Amino acid sequence: MKTHTLIIILLSCSCLLLNAQESLKPYQDPSKPVDERVDDLIARLTLNEKVKMMKHESPAIPRLGIPAYDWWNEALHGVARTSEKVTVYPQAIGMAATFDTEAVRKMGDYTASEGRALFNEDLKAGKTGTRYRGLTYWTPNINIFRDPRWGRGQETYGEDPYLTGMMGSAIVEGLEGDDPFYLKAVAAAKHFAVHSGPEYNRHSFDARSNLYDLWDTYLPAFHQLVVQAKVHGIMCAYNRYEGQPCCGNDELLTNILRNQWGFDGYVTSDCWGVSDFTSYHKTHANDTEAAIDAVLSGTDLECGNTYHLLEQAVNLGFISEKDINVSLRRLLTILYKLGFFDPQVKNPYSEISRDVLECKEHKQHAYEMAQKSIVLLKNDNQILPLDKKEIKKIALIGPNADNPQTQLANYFGEPTENITPLMSLKNRFKNKIEVQYFKGVNIMSHIEGAPSPAQLTTKVADADVIVFVGGISADYEGEAGDAGADGYGAFVSGDRSTIALPKVQTDLMKELKKTGKPLVLVNMSGSIMSFEWESQHANAIVQAWYGGQASGDAIVDVLFGDYNPAGRMPLTTYMSEEDLPPFEDYSMANRTYRYFNGEVRYPFGHGLSYTTFEYSKPKSPTLIHTGETISVETTVKNTGARDGDEVVQLYIIHPKNGNRPVPNCALKGFKRISLKKGESKTISFVLTPKELSMTDEKGNLIHSAGDVQIYIGGGQPKHSVGEFVDLKMEGEPFVVY
Repeated sequence: MKTHTLIIILLSCSCLLLNAQESLKPYQDPSKPVDERVDDLIARLTLNEKVKMMKHESPAIPRLGIPAYDWWNEALHGVARTSEKVTVYPQAIGMAATFDTEAVRKMGDYTASEGRALFNEDLKAGKTGTRYRGLTYWTPNINIFRDPRWGRGQETYGEDPYLTGMMGSAIVEGLEGDDPFYLKAVAAAKHFAVHSGPEYNRHSFDARSNLYDLWDTYLPAFHQLVVQAKVHGIMCAYNRYEGQPCCGNDELLTNILRNQWGFDGYVTSDCWGVSDFTSYHKTHANDTEAAIDAVLSGTDLECGNTYHLLEQAVNLGFISEKDINVSLRRLLTILYKLGFFDPQVKNPYSEISRDVLECKEHKQHAYEMAQKSIVLLKNDNQILPLDKKEIKKIALIGPNADNPQTQLANYFGEPTENITPLMSLKNRFKNKIEVQYFKGVNIMSHIEGAPSPAQLTTKVADADVIVFVGGISADYEGEAGDAGADGYGAFVSGDRSTIALPKVQTDLMKELKKTGKPLVLVNMSGSIMSFEWESQHANAIVQAWYGGQASGDAIVDVLFGDYNPAGRMPLTTYMSEEDLPPFEDYSMANRTYRYFNGEVRYPFGHGLSYTTFEYSKPKSPTLIHTGETISVETTVKNTGARDGDEVVQLYIIHPKNGNRPVPNCALKGFKRISLKKGESKTISFVLTPKELSMTDEKGNLIHSAGDVQIYIGGGQPKHSVGEFVDLKMEGEPFVVY
């Protein structure tokens, strides 16, 4: 009897389930393929509804159960611009200085978790559509930091295409997750593709480059993220490229991105970028033509206010509804992969709750990344680390010594706790070490009524060491409209006209130096400083970037040796802006470590340690055929008295060949490793034809016969401890792409 009852119950449940499934429309049915669901939904939408869904503020469509959604969300170094308290990691340029892809991937994963928690709450409450609470993040910025004067360069991963591609891929992998179907969040690589300042004319600027520079410098990172990392979003740039607006550029968006690389994700304009076609570029007669051209070129989503004109354009026959459907299909596919239309039980990310916001693991990782990002540029006579037993009094001076806002950089979230160097010193040493703090000067000016430099010098004359925490902030360098306001002198619309440290800070340090006490400079900035006086007279220089919420603790750790620094410069430190070509010149000649031929202050890849390392001769084949992949290995030993990290870097050096452009050297591999004192580790690198190839003048990446040198060391060749090995390549040219 019990058995019969059970069978009846099971049959009844099965019937209910079947009936429920039968009542679902195809677009609602998670058992059906996404393409089928998307096509069914598109067929049910009116033209008016379709056009509205192609704008960043996509309204709800209640009759079809489509929730409101705002595509505009930010997560440059943690969830940004939300009203919630979230974890804030070092600015992107600081993350690049870690040379640690796993740390960056984990940061992306943790950031996606915090964003998911907020979105899940909204979805369950039926209150989606709030900006900065969604899951489509307009990050990473993988433009090449070709000129240190560019204010937005802090958002990038430096000047090198390979490093940028690896770091950008790690962010994408972390943000988007590893589920075979559902996306944890969606990344958007930006700004596609030839975009790196100036800021003041970005809405009208026409960037021009030869094919060599385009494919050798400006496109490789995008290629890496699209083809290898499988990023699901792209943001096109404000400017023109070779006369055509980037968001309506057939060569970039259609030929390269879609046709050559096979990108099937969505493309969004930068905000109000499509209206620039008419207003600033003057390439289109009106906004309707601009909107049509953008869609036909492949810009699926508009952040702005012109796409509403598409409805009338279809009705007048200027563009077809089928063209609209192409873009809408890409957008809806993204929403399906985020789990918008499915029962939450099916989505592995649907139960992430606000418990993850600023959780212990996330805060610890922000702290560790801040430590890893710090670069020790100079350390005369091993003045650092400071001896806790010997130091009785520290003079802590400078505009960033207790400026929590500086640490957050731009595109930031707000943490509950944001530790400055002053706060860290006081918390850590309490009455054990006296901390004598003076702001001294503002970032760009004197403080009215404050002690003069001479008076301040007298006040701190009895300190054991002077730590000056200076630099600039995102109030001065950054995106046009957000930074570089009138009256800032050396800053124009967020860009810099000089790479020198603000004169008011250097002048104060000159006075402080007269005390005869050790002077340690801690610099916070999103780019390099030339450090003309500082490199000669400061006893030590620490580059701390904009280190996020744990920046102060990380800096103090390095100063006192609780952490052995191992960050590396993702930028070349030039002697002066006079060494640089004109800012608006997009030729790579005499730019970055790969093509600059002058003397530099600190090279790309540079960074000191409190210990020393030794490299064995690399083991590698000496002869290979074009198209082959090889493995190269070396053994690294910590020969110093402290445990520490080493960033093992591999560079390829091709011989110069007439007037053909050839990099001085090119980074093609790196690994950050930890070694205890006396410990050795064997490190191996895989070099594919892609790493061994060169770009020809037509933009083709070709693995050709010839001789190359491979260098493995703690920095660039001739600038670090390391070893060379020669490699001969034979055979017919092998085209990589």
